[in-house]
Amino acid sequence: MLRWIALVLLVVLIGLQLKLWTGSGGMREVQTLRAAVQKQSGENDKLLQRNQALAADVSDLKHGEQAVEARARAELGLIKPGETFYQVVERPAVSASAPPASGGGGH
Repeated sequence: MLRWIALVLLVVLIGLQLKLWTGSGGMREVQTLRAAVQKQSGENDKLLQRNQALAADVSDLKHGEQAVEARARAELGLIKPGETFYQVVERPAVSASAPPASGGGGH
């Protein structure tokens, strides 16, 4: 009789171990969820830094004339009266695959 109870308890223990390691809510799922939480935490930190930088930009634009002027110069090409505008145009690079222009004529 004692052997049967021990055998039943052993089978129950094995069943519980299988459920713990392979079943729904088991160790694999817990590890997967921990990795997902860690990844999401990293992404949240990046987004928080981005939001703080954007908030600083908004504050500068609301309260600082220099930030507005710098943005207008960069994005809209602002030139103040009395300033001289210079534009540097670089020559396009010569393509190596283009054949040289020849005077015509063959052999």
